[in-house]
Amino acid sequence: MRFTKMEGCGNDYIYINCFEEEVKWPEALAVAMSERHFGVGADGLVLILPSETADFRMRMFNLDGSEGEMCGNAVRCIGKYVYERGLTKKDTVTLETMGGIKTLKLHIQQENVIAVTVDMGEPILEAEKIPVRSEKHPVIGETLRILDREFAFTCVSMGNPHAVTFVDNTQDFDVEKYGSLVEYAPIFPNKTNTEFVQVIDRTHLAMRVWERGSGETMACGTGASAALVAAVLNGLCERKVRIQLLGGTLEIEWRESDNHVYMTGPARFSFDGVWLR
Repeated sequence: MRFTKMEGCGNDYIYINCFEEEVKWPEALAVAMSERHFGVGADGLVLILPSETADFRMRMFNLDGSEGEMCGNAVRCIGKYVYERGLTKKDTVTLETMGGIKTLKLHIQQENVIAVTVDMGEPILEAEKIPVRSEKHPVIGETLRILDREFAFTCVSMGNPHAVTFVDNTQDFDVEKYGSLVEYAPIFPNKTNTEFVQVIDRTHLAMRVWERGSGETMACGTGASAALVAAVLNGLCERKVRIQLLGGTLEIEWRESDNHVYMTGPARFSFDGVWLR
């Protein structure tokens, strides 16, 4: 079975073109292929599929085999894949996800997609829709004690759940220690992605992320989108910022005109291969 490895700001996934290949057991395949010693190595598996409601459809699976609703970095990579591999010649593409239909604007130079802007849609702030067990609306300052620390979380869904908290320094923060426990906290009925965010100035944030089902990753597009929304709700930044992640930088804007969040960033091919198992 042929596959392609791609990454967006270091958030790497294995992509399978299901117009040409058939995947019967994606959960098990995601676990096997994502393993970094005995497999290909990745944060998960992404299937590119036909859609009845959009130009294309995606399914994404974390490295533990669980299926996620959305992945912003994977969405950008799909935009690059379908254009440069000849599945479309449109520079604006719609993509069906479990988190809704996303519109992708491809930035093209000499037939290469150098960046992709994704309309991530409106942030979801209602507790029951995120979901999070909270009486707050929006969910700002929801306190949670994890081991020796108390965190104040702002909760947002960008098609998948996020809990955002602000720290003094992301560089020295123990993401694994705390993120692994926040993910399974009882107030998050579907578990959660957790963003630890440092405000550098009003147009520049730094972020590290613990992704549900994958652990710490180099980047998270939905997480960066949620981080901006949370920072704006807390009065900490402007509505358009650069967010520095371990694997690179994303530009995120929460527009007042339509209440949508827009994410712009790179997507890159790593290599093609054949899975023989």
